[in-house]
Amino acid sequence: QVQLVESGGGLVQPGGSLRLSCTASGSIASINAMGWYRQVPGKQRELVAAVTTGGNTNYADSVQGRFTISRDSIKNTVYLQMNSLKPEDTAVYYCNADILQSEPPRALDAWGQGTLVTVSS
Repeated sequence: QVQLVESGGGLVQPGGSLRLSCTASGSIASINAMGWYRQVPGKQRELVAAVTTGGNTNYADSVQGRFTISRDSIKNTVYLQMNSLKPEDTAVYYCNADILQSEPPRALDAWGQGTLVTVSS
């Protein structure tokens, strides 16, 4: 089985920074795109940032210039560096990855369990 485990959430003051990490483990043949989504109660989950195997990135307009996504393909890990955090960034952040599982062979749209980020003074 494949598992995504996130870490790095917590409480931070406005203007502060946090770094989220997400590592995929298990029976993995390959990983395509990886990304971060976030969700607040009563709203749909939204894309924050994504990165392809080739390193191409995509950001939500609301985080452009403040957040940076990166990945370490050897470690099967994706990171989200969040700077200049605002109260409206408060949400549960979820890691997502398009994974080709090796045994049994199948394509997966895998999700982490979520990590809470709270931006408040």
